[in-house]
Amino acid sequence: MILITGASGQLASQIVARARQKGIAILTGSRAATADRHIDFDRPEALDFAGVETMLLISAGSAEDDSVMRRHGAVLAAARAQGVKHVVYTSLTYASDHLGFALAHRWTERELRASRMGWTILRNGLYAELIGALAAPRGGVIATPFGEGRISAVARADLAEAALAVLGDPPSHAGRCYELSGATAFSIPDLAQKIAATYEPSSFEEERARLSSLPLFAFQPPMLMSISSAAAAGFLETQATDLTELVPMPLDALEIACAVARQAAQ
Repeated sequence: MILITGASGQLASQIVARARQKGIAILTGSRAATADRHIDFDRPEALDFAGVETMLLISAGSAEDDSVMRRHGAVLAAARAQGVKHVVYTSLTYASDHLGFALAHRWTERELRASRMGWTILRNGLYAELIGALAAPRGGVIATPFGEGRISAVARADLAEAALAVLGDPPSHAGRCYELSGATAFSIPDLAQKIAATYEPSSFEEERARLSSLPLFAFQPPMLMSISSAAAAGFLETQATDLTELVPMPLDALEIACAVARQAAQ
């Protein structure tokens, strides 16, 4: 049996829906009342992986590094103790090592490799939907300081399809680490031109002040700033991707980012 954690999240819910459409037998696990199993990463004593052969471990989400590492460590320990044979983990691309939330992913990869369970790592690129939301115009102007750097963002739907390709036959993907950045990079000037917005990037200081005024958790502004700084420095473009090995015809990430930016425009 396959268990998908975080099943009510944006990525996992797409994987669940597509798996059921394709007739892949799965269980859903999350804190949501509708989940097949109540899975709460903050309650390791109650984690129930009985009968699970393959687990798709969706990253525990936005939190401080110590919280994410504690949660992932508890899940891997429980999975091994309860007989899970193979863990598929949604990580972060190698190109994203400069981001403020990369450390917990790399830690989890290391722990998974050392776990003595079978493993597959899906190093997901930044969502095209996220880039579109962050670059949404305010009063017709995109001010988020992404610089001129190109970003190899990827559609969330493509990452769902990639995960399904692995879940359809986990043993054939054992020991593989897939770099799943977007097939075609784009810049924020590209996005601005397509949605007829003006791109006038603010300074990092101005963006930091804006984020600090929003109702965010204390760790979130630095994480968001790291996306801007990594993009501006040109570290979010990749020269190669494994995406097309799993998804032969990926979606146009720029078009998806543009659609989200238009919808989120203020």
